[in-house]
Amino acid sequence: MTELRTADIAVDEEANAACRIRINGPLTVAEAGAAFARLDQIRPGKNRRLVFDLSNVSVMDTSGAWLLHRFMRDWKHAGAEVGLDNASPDQASLIQQAESHDAGCPGQPRQPSIIICQLAALGAACVRIADRFGLLLAFFGLVLARFGRQVAHPSRIRWVALSNQMEQIGLNALPIIGLMSFLIGLVLVQQGAFQLRKFGAEVFVVDLVSISTVRELGVLLTAIMVAGRSGSAFTAQIGTMRLTEEVDAMRTIGVDPIDTLVLPRMIALILLMPLLVFYASMIALVGSILFSWMSLDIPVDTFLSRMRTTVTMSDFLVGIIKAPVFGMIIAVAGCFEGMQVSGDAASVGERTTISVVESIFMVIVLDAFFAVFFSAIGM
Repeated sequence: MTELRTADIAVDEEANAACRIRINGPLTVAEAGAAFARLDQIRPGKNRRLVFDLSNVSVMDTSGAWLLHRFMRDWKHAGAEVGLDNASPDQASLIQQAESHDAGCPGQPRQPSIIICQLAALGAACVRIADRFGLLLAFFGLVLARFGRQVAHPSRIRWVALSNQMEQIGLNALPIIGLMSFLIGLVLVQQGAFQLRKFGAEVFVVDLVSISTVRELGVLLTAIMVAGRSGSAFTAQIGTMRLTEEVDAMRTIGVDPIDTLVLPRMIALILLMPLLVFYASMIALVGSILFSWMSLDIPVDTFLSRMRTTVTMSDFLVGIIKAPVFGMIIAVAGCFEGMQVSGDAASVGERTTISVVESIFMVIVLDAFFAVFFSAIGM
């Protein structure tokens, strides 16, 4: 009999190329590492018979049973004949359970094609957009209900907050909106005249600029500017109040955040957007008149008289009607994203970006719907 360095496992060479492995003492998780190292030294040859003698095993747990099963399995695969001897019913049951749970590792799952991955990503994005739209629609309904209550009871309107918002949204925005509109008017005249010069019809640039400015560009560019300036400010302000728990404090003392934070901003934008659109359209036309006079030699009175015959009241009303709707959408989107802020300060920047993108997207989509609608009714 040949003994290994450990006193727990002994190897007894028998006749007919048989080998008896006697295990002494406990075979538990504490001894599994040393037992594995000793058993791993045994290399069964083909047609060699190996027998585990468990008569001296005092205690065995699932780790020991799995260890014995593993070596028996590997030696069988190597062509050896393996058996158990003097195993108690509990030991045999543990080894049998280890064998029954040896299902092996599952195969590598097949990777889906890139088309399937892209379709899955597109579907997940559509689900997220639908969820976001549902939450925004619910918030919009809540704001409309509170707005109707304040219209029915004007004493509920917070006039100080409303006047403050009107100053920030309207008065403080006049310089940047005026500069933008003036430059847009210059660019429209320059590009339109460059194209119409090929046909000798430079005078028709007046029709192009006046109709497009009054009907579409004035309200659209103003809405985009207000979304980037005021809509982002709404999200940042309300989001910061969410992080500092001021909104929760307002609810605790019985103050409704919708009445206090959302409605003054929305009412201010609804009231001021038509005025801002009118202001932006007039400044854009002033820039167009100056550039036409200085670069195209179109007199001011000629520009004004042609514009008077080209632009109708319906063109003017189309831009003015769209303005308060765009203002309401911008205010609701900005306040909604501000209410969604949570976690840390990074959420404020993320929601601010989302609010600007949402506002501009919805403004452009609504502008397309308005264009189809007004064309259908002849305006």
